[in-house]
Amino acid sequence: MFRVIERFISIDGEGPTSGELAAFIRFEGCNLRCTWCDTAYSWDGSCPHEEQSTEDIYHYIKESGARNVTLTGGEPLLQKDIIPLLDLLSSDRTLHIHIETNGAIDIGQYKDRYPSGNIHFIVDYKLPASGMQMTMKEKNFEYVSRDDVYKFVIASDNDLRETWRIVNKHELTKRCRVFLSPVVESIEPKRIVEFMISRKWHDIKLQVQVHKVIWPKDMRGV
Repeated sequence: MFRVIERFISIDGEGPTSGELAAFIRFEGCNLRCTWCDTAYSWDGSCPHEEQSTEDIYHYIKESGARNVTLTGGEPLLQKDIIPLLDLLSSDRTLHIHIETNGAIDIGQYKDRYPSGNIHFIVDYKLPASGMQMTMKEKNFEYVSRDDVYKFVIASDNDLRETWRIVNKHELTKRCRVFLSPVVESIEPKRIVEFMISRKWHDIKLQVQVHKVIWPKDMRGV
């Protein structure tokens, strides 16, 4: 059984399918405490959860008619029964699955189990302003592939410089897609654009959270 905080249909607000409808499953619990976390309700006990089985989650997705599915949290890979759920979802090739993971979990076993097909990873890299950089599993740089995303959440100029260093050191743009996501309360997106121009950084993408443009930033279930 899974402890599910939210499940809803909305547009995908970020990532490769941004702007498309998706079914979201938000799980309870996280092993990190990022300074700028915008989903603390998924781990701080302030939001009730619902017990859901693998079959409950799959039935909800199929009833919704969704083709895109986002598993998020919290941290979905902390769920002890996540493999049976991924096995079921991976067997349905009408679905396109994104797993949003926080970068502190080794994804190697999952990439080995689902080497190709419809399960893809959006891996965060927590930068200095998050207070969580020391928890990052840099081995994950070796596991990602072209259909995966590495997402760098930028909250400062120092975060930008650190992202530049890491992406180049590990040649990440040759391995996967690289997105920069601003913490808009801390840094203006135009500052990131200016940095991209100054570094002639043509092979990465700035993304903003579209759902926070459409709805109030603290609104849930969207």
